[in-house]
Amino acid sequence: MQARHDAEKLPRRRLGRTGLDVPALALGGYPLGLAEVSDEQALACIRYALERGIDYFDTSPMYGACERRLGLALEGVPRDSIRISTKTGSHPARRGDYSRDATMWSVENSLRLLKTDYLDVVHVHDIDWLRPGEGLAPAFGPDGAVEALESLKGQGVVRSIGLGLRDMACHREAIESGRVDVILSFNNYHPLDTAAADWLFPLARQHGVGVINGSPMAHGLLCGRDPDELVKAGSFPPPAVDMLPAARVFYRWCRENGLSIPAVVFQFCLREPLIDLILTGVKSKTELEENLRAVTTPLPDGIWAKLDALGLEALRAE
Repeated sequence: MQARHDAEKLPRRRLGRTGLDVPALALGGYPLGLAEVSDEQALACIRYALERGIDYFDTSPMYGACERRLGLALEGVPRDSIRISTKTGSHPARRGDYSRDATMWSVENSLRLLKTDYLDVVHVHDIDWLRPGEGLAPAFGPDGAVEALESLKGQGVVRSIGLGLRDMACHREAIESGRVDVILSFNNYHPLDTAAADWLFPLARQHGVGVINGSPMAHGLLCGRDPDELVKAGSFPPPAVDMLPAARVFYRWCRENGLSIPAVVFQFCLREPLIDLILTGVKSKTELEENLRAVTTPLPDGIWAKLDALGLEALRAE
């Protein structure tokens, strides 16, 4: 199967100093690894993404069956026509282990499942959550994950090194260390919160570090359903719950003005030139179709000034 670039549907951007040419919207793997998603459903979604010009795929050993499913779906696709990023430090078998040995083991396992001999990006994953209060030391210190990834980069097994977490202070430290090529910041930039664009994204651009924007829908809080109902029905992490007052206002405003919430969310993020790539996590081809449609749905003139006037970022849970 050949990957097809469809420039009319998705703009393409440069991922910092990696030199990678990437679609502005890429496929995030978490939902595709869930047990409730069948192999057939996941493979159909991945192959449809390729048909629509999405040739960047983000995954993690923590995402259930996702790496294996990506390996199956992408088998036979010319390797130089696709980009694959995965993560280390969060594998269920060695969760929170950011040592050199654990990183080598994790990368080797990912290569096997993904059926590839190299990875375009490997992110040190969730260190702020799995090793709270320790900063970057477990991964950036001697015999840590970054040292291992630098060795693998020298061998061509890993092409770029990234950091995937939410804590912006950790991202700052990593960028200024000069040891990462990409940051994956999640739930830090969307209509309810643009804090990352104040200084983090400009800092990354200044250092030539690529920026990936994860969770543009605030862990699902901005998926288009009533946020109060979503919080009642599911388990949201504290950052999303803190955003509930703003999410309520945003939801009502979109409903009153007949706006597609996914369209507003995706197009809001796509407007930010300091973001190189946005991840969309979906469970099926149908959900991916809906998100791609949202990217091109016409929105009324003057919408961004009106959205700004809502003052959503000033609304936080007390």
